Amino acid sequence: MNVSLTPELERYINEKVETGSYRSASEVVRESVRLLQRVEEDRAARLAALRYEIGVGLAQLDRGESVDGEEAFAEILGALERDEEL
Repeated sequence: MNVSLTPELERYINEKVETGSYRSASEVVRESVRLLQRVEEDRAARLAALRYEIGVGLAQLDRGESVDGEEAFAEILGALERDEEL
């Protein structure tokens, strides 16, 4: 596989090798791809959790379990005010 890098990225990779953080440019690239994979997996997990929570909220709305927006903000502001007094 051939990969084209910007001069800045190539310098960065070479610096990592020169400082001894990695043994080779390939090692830097492999680690970078692993980190990208982890970031994407984390993002997918957060998105799935968010979709789940949205589903829970929609089901609550369908059952009539909702709070008026003004009431919710009043509750939040009250809680914040109580915390400031502590």
